[in-house]
Amino acid sequence: MTQSLDTVPALTDFQEEVRRWLASIVDPRPAPTPTDKPDLAVFRNLFDEDELDLLDAVRAYRRQRFDAGYGAVTLAAEHGGRGLPASFASAIAQAEREFDVPPSTELISVTTGLVGPAVAMFGTDQQRADYANPLLRTDLLACQLFSEPGAGSDLAALSCRGVREGDDWIFNGQKVWSSGARFADLGMLLARTDPEAPKHKGITAFLIPLDAEGVDIRPIRQMSGGASFNEVFLQNVRVSDSMRLGAVGQGWKVASATLAFERTASGSVTRKKGGSVAELVALAQSLGLVDDPLVRQDLADAYIRSELRAATADRVARAAAAGRSPGPAASVGKLMASDVLGRIGEIAADLLGNNITAAVDPDQFAWTEHLLGSPGYRLAGGTDQIQRNIIGERVLGLPPEPREDRDRPWSQRDRR
Repeated sequence: MTQSLDTVPALTDFQEEVRRWLASIVDPRPAPTPTDKPDLAVFRNLFDEDELDLLDAVRAYRRQRFDAGYGAVTLAAEHGGRGLPASFASAIAQAEREFDVPPSTELISVTTGLVGPAVAMFGTDQQRADYANPLLRTDLLACQLFSEPGAGSDLAALSCRGVREGDDWIFNGQKVWSSGARFADLGMLLARTDPEAPKHKGITAFLIPLDAEGVDIRPIRQMSGGASFNEVFLQNVRVSDSMRLGAVGQGWKVASATLAFERTASGSVTRKKGGSVAELVALAQSLGLVDDPLVRQDLADAYIRSELRAATADRVARAAAAGRSPGPAASVGKLMASDVLGRIGEIAADLLGNNITAAVDPDQFAWTEHLLGSPGYRLAGGTDQIQRNIIGERVLGLPPEPREDRDRPWSQRDRR
């Protein structure tokens, strides 16, 4: 349930209210200086101690924001939110850019934007009392345990097993690409609980404590140097049925709703990913290459792509604000974001030549982190191939991908 039109505040008044509150707790964001070190990494490369310090700073701020009534503003009132349109979450994000607010992390975004709302929507009264507000306030942190190495982009083909044993469930399997799992308290797990049902129907969702016996979390070191992703192994992990989210066999419904929250999770200040077009132009200027016609053409190409991506993102945000599904536009936006990051990295590599791999200047070497990290964004949040399938089928009307196994029992699927 959202607030009625006569109770929704004016957006400009709301944003000004947020600015006044921010001014009471943090300083304005300082203007950039020539001595600032560029942050061009797509995925962070931090020591664990530094990651924990960053999380502590973000959590301290998020608790203040939640207590002031600016957390979970788009969540329905009956689920602990304010039931406001997504444009109000965007207004908070815009106001925060003017102040020295700690940058968010992937784990914070997943906790407050995905898992917290999922518990608020699908959890029992006891689960809401124990976990919903602590997650939305970041007193607890949670990661997703969705993807698996054997399922690829077909999440419904997951094979992590959950077997009922009295009032408990026993889990065995492996999850991968779980952002921030090493620092999380809980994992939102999708498990195969009925192998004789079709793949979308035999899945159940759970919350599991990540300090439970049998949970083994290992960081995945990426070629860019970062280790924000993790693989999680579950060996005879026993969890009470009281940690189940939703009905048995309804995990796909829970997962679909959880991922849909991404459209309205824009109320968090997220760190920009990689280098921007403006930083790319500054690089060309520092190298004295802006008068080269080919360089100017490349820069113009990156600028046009970036503006088109921004326009698409705005269209998605406006659709969400109006309570409409953005439909395939969300896939177009994700595909364009991956393309822009990749294109900026390619141009930076052309500009720097050998220095892209052997630069002594730290400002130039920062572009190496962008170049090595940008391919990973083609996988994060739904692969480019999946986005193209959606666009091809729903926009262009192309024949759909063959799905012969959709109604076949999961146990009878072709495992080749």
